[in-house]
Amino acid sequence: MQEFVKLTGMVLKTVPIGEYDRRVVILTKERGKVSAFAKGARKPNSRLVAAAAPFAFGEFKMYEGRSSYNIMEADISNYFERLREDFEAACYGMYFLEVMDYYTRENNDEKDMLKLLYQSLRALQLPVLNRNLVRYIFEIKALVLNGEYPGIPETSDFKESTVYALSYIERSSVEKLYTFTVTAEVLRELKNIADAYRKEYIDREFKSLAILDDLMI
Repeated sequence: MQEFVKLTGMVLKTVPIGEYDRRVVILTKERGKVSAFAKGARKPNSRLVAAAAPFAFGEFKMYEGRSSYNIMEADISNYFERLREDFEAACYGMYFLEVMDYYTRENNDEKDMLKLLYQSLRALQLPVLNRNLVRYIFEIKALVLNGEYPGIPETSDFKESTVYALSYIERSSVEKLYTFTVTAEVLRELKNIADAYRKEYIDREFKSLAILDDLMI
């Protein structure tokens, strides 16, 4: 007898399989990162079309196979449509998805990572926030949650406001992360710090980051 489970999460990536199906990777609250098949999701009239798209967040009803899950139904509560309508915002969002795919694991407790991803995508949609600031906060907080954050660098003379921002990012809850703005100078220092940490602690290149860097030139 097939065992059904309900998992709440967000689609990180999707890959076409065969003529009609998709394999999706979902970051879930209950079981960390899982892989699942969405059969028929490439058919235009499929009820799983929306559920097998990046950024889709909601509840997924699946049954467990021997090596993967199969999505039967999905109740999507947030599609992050504004990201889909804005190419630059979508590039930032895809980068965030790629980072989470790198960091998270199956059967790990990834609730905080999922929460960070969700709140960061929401922040990208706010016109009052600088998207690069959102990115650097996201990158630094991801290191904190993954237990790799080395603390404030001691080798450079950063502005007091930069040190305060770093301390706030490290200690604040995810819900309160995106509640401040910074000057252009502090933003540059946060960029330098986030870039240095990424190069030191992440051993891969992100395709979406290359696109983002081209946009910023």
